[in-house]
Order: sequence, then structure tokens, then C-alpha cells
Amino acid sequence: MAIQNIKYDTENQLFTLSTKNTSYQMKVDSRGFLLHLYYGARISGSMEYLLTYYDRGFSGNPYEEETRTYSLDVLPQEYPTLGTGDYRSSALIVRNADGTENCVLRYKEHTIRQGKYSLRGLPAVYAKAQEAETLEICLEDAVSKAEVRLLYGVLWEEDIITRSAVIVNGGDTEIIIEKAGSACVDFLYGNYDLLSFYGRHAMERNRQRSRILHNNTVIGSRRGASSHQYNPAVIIASSDATEDFGSCYGMVFVYSGNFQFEVEKDQFGLTRAVMGLMPEQFHYSLGQGEELVVPETILSYSASGFSLLSKNFHRCIREHVCRGEYRDQARPILLNSWEAAYFDFDGETIVGLAKEAAELGLDMVVMDDGWFGKRDDDNSGLGDWEVNEKKLGCSLKELISRVTDAGVRFGIWIEPEMISEDSELYRAHPDWALQIPGRKPVRSRNQLVLDFSRKEVRDYIFHAICGVLDQGEVSYVKWDMNRSLSDIYSRENMAGKVHYQYVLGVYDFLERLMVRYPKLLIEGCCGGGGRFDAGMMYYTPQIWCSDNTDAVDRLRIQYGTSFFYPISVVGSHVSAVPNHQTGRTTSLKTRGIVAMAGTFGYELDPKYLSEEEREEIRHQIKTYKKYEELIRNGIYYRLTDPFLDSCAAWLFVSEDKKRALLNIVVTELHGNMEVSFIKLKGLQKGAIYREAISGQRYAAEALMEAGLPMPVEMGEYNSCQMEFIAQ
Repeated sequence: MAIQNIKYDTENQLFTLSTKNTSYQMKVDSRGFLLHLYYGARISGSMEYLLTYYDRGFSGNPYEEETRTYSLDVLPQEYPTLGTGDYRSSALIVRNADGTENCVLRYKEHTIRQGKYSLRGLPAVYAKAQEAETLEICLEDAVSKAEVRLLYGVLWEEDIITRSAVIVNGGDTEIIIEKAGSACVDFLYGNYDLLSFYGRHAMERNRQRSRILHNNTVIGSRRGASSHQYNPAVIIASSDATEDFGSCYGMVFVYSGNFQFEVEKDQFGLTRAVMGLMPEQFHYSLGQGEELVVPETILSYSASGFSLLSKNFHRCIREHVCRGEYRDQARPILLNSWEAAYFDFDGETIVGLAKEAAELGLDMVVMDDGWFGKRDDDNSGLGDWEVNEKKLGCSLKELISRVTDAGVRFGIWIEPEMISEDSELYRAHPDWALQIPGRKPVRSRNQLVLDFSRKEVRDYIFHAICGVLDQGEVSYVKWDMNRSLSDIYSRENMAGKVHYQYVLGVYDFLERLMVRYPKLLIEGCCGGGGRFDAGMMYYTPQIWCSDNTDAVDRLRIQYGTSFFYPISVVGSHVSAVPNHQTGRTTSLKTRGIVAMAGTFGYELDPKYLSEEEREEIRHQIKTYKKYEELIRNGIYYRLTDPFLDSCAAWLFVSEDKKRALLNIVVTELHGNMEVSFIKLKGLQKGAIYREAISGQRYAAEALMEAGLPMPVEMGEYNSCQMEFIAQ
């Protein structure tokens, strides 16, 4: 198939990348520098005319320049480096063998090919050969012979462009990479806002919007995981952008470890955004011929606000990042033992939960933390992945058999990356934990971190976990990680490489697990949503969204999550009340509607439910199964902002626009309330929609332009769910 969406104008050395609705353009100038020209709505022709050349005073000039009108300090670039006279944020810093930090990259060659590139050892967007194209541009420093191979992937239909970089030491002396980004986007002019998503454990991904001013704004993670505190995904938006109006650019880092995003508005009004690896505790040495692969950044642009941008990312992640047996399948509705029993359980407890689950219509029971080693609390046992048959009162094989005989599938919790000091593994291999010789390590939850940058450590844990999974028909694994990395030292890797090699070790482990158990559903978790990123989604098609199961808090958490990540990856459950994290009481109906904006399940002990509540759960499960395909694959619309509005409302619309599911939760209640009206989106213009329960008919334009009056009821946190069917 001929290359269609990546064009190279040989005469002008101009590259144009096209998707269905966007264009991305850059050029190699007469000096060999790769300049960024444009990213945005589809255009034709060269955008080089946008570049201006003036004497900018103290902005330096390349040595060979005869005039002062050319300076990299003011020009937009594709991959800016330290050492060129550009004093803005750089994408790359190289320390040479003589201790200098200098790298001047000029164009060497390029290739264009059908299909999407892949990255060695790292997750990346994938596509069929006919769905994507790749551009590889090789830049080189003439002195050190360091090379950077810039990779661009173009997915036409999804309006997605991906970027990565492979840094190669082509010289004969060692170099050290001090900073490495995968994507830089320069905006020549304009006023922009930054939307970032901050949080903490049990309250992740709160949306924050701030003006990009003449300063350098930096977010990121130093914690060894992408973190609860900042998600590795951002939006740069025109100051007037809303859900349905205005220009906005999204950047999603496909990586599960330390990252840094920085954005600055320079002295002349250019805005630069750089996404890449966190430079702190990162000093990556490259010997002759060695390379560093920088994790990928996914880019998308919308000319019609955040809603369309979210749609682009949802589709890309759901269909081109998530993999495996469950990528396109309904997920099992499960009952997890954690909030039902915590550490206080035995085999009979799990079998009892299985019988209750089967009677209610659930698909699976998951045995959470506490089934292995000496593990009756969170102070011991991690690393000893042997079934505690004394605690269970039976073998794991027998327990799995009894659970499946009860009519549900069996799942299990693991935390492979961690080790307790009070464990047989630590007593045998204390050097396997990340800790600095001669110093006492930092503890968190009384556990340390295994050095997953070392293959022998991963191999041991892998075989131990496989020994557990091979004991019966295990259908699901919840993979947890419950502390941040510290005390960075490794016997086999220089400290500046450990964070990066650790994450690659986690990916290697997960890939091996997927290959050995292709039908196994793995759900990611990191203290809830502390590693909720596209990198993990490559291996785990769903992630526990937050340890906070409170329905009202989840409205905000899931709202922020929805800007980039599809509903199909959001682990969301109904829990008991008063809620174990907040003490708040909400109705079972509201808890169910909120949890249906995810993979759906329960975190409670059914034996404490009334018969009325049990019947409601049976109804919830039937309802979710009825709408599951629409929820998983439908187009998701945010209808209100739960941080600002008196209710949270969201909508699922089928691709063919024949069905829509409206969800509303009231978050504020006052005396003599005014009526709120909820406007729907994405319906088929000219169609008539029937509301399934009342039978009332509405014109699509009426629902979208005037909206529906929200029901006003007495009582806190009331909710409703309405299905609309095109006639």
C-alpha cells in the first residue's frame, strides 16, 4: 500500500503528517536544523511562511551564521537540545566524556514506512499495517556522533500522532543522558491554558486549569510510579476552550514510572511543551553502540473542545493500546473480598462469598490480600508467594474448585514488586530489596521494594507466582503496588538507570504473564489509581481507579479520569455504607449508577444486606449487563462539571446513535431548589428518541438544545438513569 499520510517535499525538505482532521508539519532548514512549523486543523501547503527572522539582541547565533537574524533561541523546534544557544526547556541533555553538556543535532536522513513502529521493551500504540504509517528522522551531533532517531506514528482514522525517540551513542566514548523527552510541541503564538490532573491517594485526577504565563510550569513524578499526585496526561487549550468549543491539544505519556511535563511561554510569546522522563535521579550512560528508548507520547488535537479530544484518546487507548483476551469483551462482574473481610478470612469465608455472589448473579469472586505466607496484616509476608493452607483450611486447588462449583469464577490478589522485612524471602535475600548499603531504608506500609531491574529477582518472583496460578483455574489477577520507590541503588545497575530499568522490568514480567496465561484478566492497581496510565493499560486492560469507593468522591475522580481514559479501563465498584473511606452514606441506587461508569463490581459482604437490597443488586446486575456493550464501547460525554455544578451528569451514546444512556447524580440539595436542565449530546439530528421507561418521545434537537429538567427529589445524593432509543 502506498504511503498516503506522511509526505516529504524533497525540494523544500518539508514533512507533512496528516490525519483525518489534523496536520503536523516540520522542515529541515538550510542549516540542517529540524524546525517545527505547525500542528492543528487540516491545512494544505507549506507553513514555513510563519517563521520570522530578526536580530533578537542577546539571542545567540550558530557559529557559521554571518548575520544575527537566525537564532535557535527564538525558533520553534522538533527536538530542542542543550548547547545550541536555545535557553528554553530542552528535550535532551547529553553529558559528554569530557564532562561538557552539549549536543547540536542536525538532520542526517529519514525513512517513511507503512505500519506503526514498536519500541523495544516498552508499551506503545499499535495498529494494523494499513491503519498507520511511520516516519523516522535521524539527527546527529557532528562531534560526539550521538544520534537521535525521532519516531512519528500516524493513525489517520483516530486523529492520533505518536512520538518517541531512540538515542544512540554512535561515538567511541561513553556519553550520559541527563534528560530525555519523547515529544516537544512549540506553539508560535497564542494564549493557552494548561489542564492537568492532580491528586493524592484516594482522591486522584482532580482537574486543574491554569493560564500558561511567562514562566516554566512543571509537573511530574519522582515516586517510581506515574503517581496519585500527577497523571502523565495534559491538555493545552485555547483560553476560550470548553467541552464543545475551541482548540485543544492532548499529550499522554505511555509510561508507568517517573515522568516530567513542562510548559513555558517564552520572551517572545512562543509556548513550548515537553513530555518525557523525569531528569531527577536519571543519569543514563551509553557505551559505544548502546541506545536509550524514550517512552512514547500520544498526541491528538481537537478544534471542537475537550469532548472530541476525549473521544480520540478513548478510541486510541481502547483499540490501539489495550490488548489481550478482554480487550473487546465484557468484563466479569466481580465481588472482591477486601472491604468484605480485609485480612480476617479463611477458605470458608471465600466460599461463602462465592455462594452469595452466584445467588445474586455475579460472575466472579476475588480473594484479596492475606492468603499467602505469614500475612494477617500488612506488616509481613510480602515475597513469600506460597499459599497459607493453614489459614485457608484447605489447598488453593480445593478452594478454587469449591468456588467454581458454587457457580462463579475465581480471582486472586498479588503484589509481586514488594517485599516485607518480616519474610522468608528477605531473610534469604536482603540484597534483593532496593536499599542503599550502609543506610537504613525508608519504610512505607512496613514494606520495601524488590529490585525489578534485576532479572534474577524477576525470574524468582515470576516462577513463584506461576506456581500459585497453576494450582487451579484462576481467571483474574489483581496486580497491586502499595508504596513508592526510594533508596535507589542496585547491585547491577548504576543508580541513575534504576528507575527506568525497574519499570522495564515490570513490563517484562507482565508481558511474560500475558504470554503464559493468554486468557487471564489482569487488573492493575497501585494503592488504587497511583499507576493509572496508558503504559499499564498495554498489559492490564482495566485498572482499579481509586481505593476510594465513596460514590460522591468517585464522581470527581471518574470525571477527571474520563478526559483521557476510556470507561472500559476504569475499575469501579459498589461498596458498603457508611463508606469505609469517608463515612458517607449514599443510596444503593446511586452507588450502582456511579459504579456503572466503569467495569462494575462489588466491595462488600452480601450477608449483611437486607432482602430488599439483595433484590436491588440483582436488578443492578441485570441492568449493567443490558447496557454493558453501550457503556464499554459507546461515545462518552461529560454533561456537567461535578466540581462546579450541583449535579454530575454523563451520557453514553452508541456509535450508530440509536441508543443513549443518561446518568445523573444530584450532589447539592437546598430548600425550594431551582430546576436544573441537562442538555444531551451526540444524538442523531432529525431523529425522535423514546425514553424507555416513561415512553415519552423527544426530538433529538430538543434534547440537545433545550435539555431535560432534572428530577427534584427530597433526600441527599439522589440519582437517575434514563435510556433513550431512536425511533
